[in-house]
Amino acid sequence: MSHDIALHQRRRPPCPQDLASIPWLAALLPVEREHALAALQVGDAKAGDYVCRVGRPVTYWFGVVDGLLKMSSDSADGSTMTFAGLPPGGWFGEGTAVKREPYRYNVQALRKSVVAGLPIDTFHWLLDHSIGFNRFVMHQLNERLGQFIAAREIDRSNNPDLRVARSLAALFNPVLYPGVGQVLRITQQELAYLVGLSRQRVNESLSILQQQGAIEVVYGGVRVLDLGAVRTGFLRLK
Repeated sequence: MSHDIALHQRRRPPCPQDLASIPWLAALLPVEREHALAALQVGDAKAGDYVCRVGRPVTYWFGVVDGLLKMSSDSADGSTMTFAGLPPGGWFGEGTAVKREPYRYNVQALRKSVVAGLPIDTFHWLLDHSIGFNRFVMHQLNERLGQFIAAREIDRSNNPDLRVARSLAALFNPVLYPGVGQVLRITQQELAYLVGLSRQRVNESLSILQQQGAIEVVYGGVRVLDLGAVRTGFLRLK
């Protein structure tokens, strides 16, 4: 049985704690919110579960309630290109959902995660009826465009410290990932998967960032102290 089918079979109605982590619900009018709540589903993903896969038809618009996902694609030579990490509060695939086209990427859980799904028909109903929902999706698309432009710049960089800094900054994006706050729960191995470097090299880069006062490495994660410095790379990078 494939991972994405297994996740679908473990779906359940969202609990109040799940709903409190869905940022766009606050933008809806009461009748719109009622329509969305009747359709929302939540799945408890295990590490390695696929949320969506290349070539599969779009059935849901997905969001991360808790945990960490990876958006990636496999190239013809067998290598994997990672597009983005998806921490709590992040909703993704709105462009695919708007066009109702097959997925062009894989999204997989890096650890035990809680994933919410809004059925595609309800997604389009909200687009047709809710100004607040439209604004949320518009801001998502605009911010996502900036994120992928930055990702291309990161891919072209041969400086591993700069790759770690800017990849980390992307995970602290307050528009795309409002559930992160100041502390991102992530292991150095998970960050290494997202950046495409070894855990040891990521550890070295995090140490440099910490020495410069941009972040603080805490138990089980990273606390951002100066997001501007992280976004622009190392201020004193040689």
